[in-house]
Amino acid sequence: MYRPAGITYSDRYLDRDERYELARLKDAGHSLREIGRRMGRNASTISRELGRNRDPRTGEYQPERAHALSWQRQRRPKPSKLSGNTVLRAEVQRLLTKRYSPDQIAGRLRLLHPDNEAMQISHESIYQSLYVYPRGELRRELKACLRSGRTVRRRRGSQSETRGKIPGAVSIHDRPEDVETRLVPGHHEGDLIMGSTASNSAVGTIVERTTGYLTLLHLPHGHTADRVADAVVEQMTALPDWFTKTLTWDRGSEMARHARITEQTGIAVYFADPYHPWQRGSNENTNGLVREYLPKGTDLSVHTATHLAAIADELNDRPRKRLGYHTPREMFASLLIQDLDRVATTP
Repeated sequence: MYRPAGITYSDRYLDRDERYELARLKDAGHSLREIGRRMGRNASTISRELGRNRDPRTGEYQPERAHALSWQRQRRPKPSKLSGNTVLRAEVQRLLTKRYSPDQIAGRLRLLHPDNEAMQISHESIYQSLYVYPRGELRRELKACLRSGRTVRRRRGSQSETRGKIPGAVSIHDRPEDVETRLVPGHHEGDLIMGSTASNSAVGTIVERTTGYLTLLHLPHGHTADRVADAVVEQMTALPDWFTKTLTWDRGSEMARHARITEQTGIAVYFADPYHPWQRGSNENTNGLVREYLPKGTDLSVHTATHLAAIADELNDRPRKRLGYHTPREMFASLLIQDLDRVATTP
């Protein structure tokens, strides 16, 4: 079978012999399904082949002509969607600089432009424009905006708790059942992300499970139990009461003053099992995003409250796949509107 020199032919395409067999079976009057069965191909493959390569003047399928047309299409460089659409390319570049992932960009554009296919693109096309095509469709420095892989976590398994016990700690297993469903807002997960050993610095992270809304705790004077309790009370009392029902935390000693948090805010505090970070999955995933701004091994005490608020704002304005590519801030705002409507209609 003839093949152009230096070119590998993929088995996913029909070769010349198959095209001659297709023509013979078609002329014999066999159905597309029967042709596909005899050739070991899907009937849809046969249908596409005939649709693409029929002679437009006569409607006849000529195998040699079809084979030549197929090779021409495969070898011809195909312009990508980004290379021919400057408005779409500029929007993709803008969202990449905001640290949206290609999947988030693709989903967000579908949400914002549901009736405009010209402003939609697949995440795979974005990756290819960054890594595959040498056409400069997206600036090469944008690669640095892509999310890095996860760091290695502690081994999951039965490990004994080596930290001190927290007085009066209530287990996650005693938490209300509606927390797991994510249907009722107001249930949060929290933790500390640590800075360098020399600085002994930390920043607190609190994530609401339904909306993904993030709050960062500024701890410039250390992360003792009293400092953390003060920061939690300050931040959580700024939120509506219906949005602050429970808080699930790691079993770190920084939460030893949990009873004071409950007393001053009404938030019930629960503790995950030792070395079970997946029990606070929303918080663990969000910590990975925060680490893009607050790298491990750095002094976190240098970050001001204003800077931490800016980081939280950027992440709260980033669309999430599980939210239908809405942002946490949009979901929180929607809940606020619902609460205002409820209050307005209550006698």
